[in-house]
Amino acid sequence: MEKSKVYFTKEIKGESLVKLYEALGVNLQGKIAVKLHSGEEGNQNYMKPEFVRDIIEKVNGSVVECNTAYEGARNTTEKHQELMEKHGWSKYFNVDILDSDAEEILENPNGLVIKKNFIGAKMKNYDSMLVLSHFKGHPMGGFGGAIKNISIGLASSNGKGYIHTSGIENATFEELMGADHDSFLKGMADSAKTIDDYYKGKIVYINAMVNMSVDCDCCAVAEDPCINDIGILASTDPVALDQACVDLVYKSTDPGKDHLIERIESRNGLLTIISAEQEGIGTREYELINID
Repeated sequence: MEKSKVYFTKEIKGESLVKLYEALGVNLQGKIAVKLHSGEEGNQNYMKPEFVRDIIEKVNGSVVECNTAYEGARNTTEKHQELMEKHGWSKYFNVDILDSDAEEILENPNGLVIKKNFIGAKMKNYDSMLVLSHFKGHPMGGFGGAIKNISIGLASSNGKGYIHTSGIENATFEELMGADHDSFLKGMADSAKTIDDYYKGKIVYINAMVNMSVDCDCCAVAEDPCINDIGILASTDPVALDQACVDLVYKSTDPGKDHLIERIESRNGLLTIISAEQEGIGTREYELINID
């Protein structure tokens, strides 16, 4: 497979997101969904609305999210909408909780672990998607990037449990916690495949390597960042993009990288990227193009 292009800048500012999007040469059309992480209540590390405002206004997009499958400030539509207002998302953008009314199923008959993906039904209202991901660690996945953002992130509340448990609908919290770990990682690749296929040619991915804690933005009590900011990357290939981010962590001279690397390796995080490549979503082979 031909190497994918991944564009990179060390300049961490809102204008850089626009610059990277333009470098991709993809002009998203129609009604555009912008998938990002709204941040759990109490989390200090999530990307703030002011940082992504330029790019969202550039594409005239709507911020989209789905409800969570665990207790917190985002597990019901009402609470999630309240938090969207509290975190400032509703101040600047149209906000849409995709599974607020219903869910739909996307099929993946050749999935490694799961053969279908439960998504928010309102995703069908959007023609294109911009995926803005905060690259950081994760307590279960090892790390979170573009693949996690379109798999767990775009799954309905029920769908999140379905991915975690490799096929249990309306899973209980106990079932979530007792699920087979590697199957969960492969299941994220399965569900990501359905999203990438759904928007094939009409989806772009941007990862910001900033505020990199070992914990996800879904953690109300998260560790502070352990490694200095690295930059922002963009690609039409989420596999290449996440692989490039992981590689930049390993190549960093910051001693704090050891903490993040331990989190990635102890959770077998690379299995998600490897599985996504096996699914045919993209390739781990890439050309890193500096646009500074």
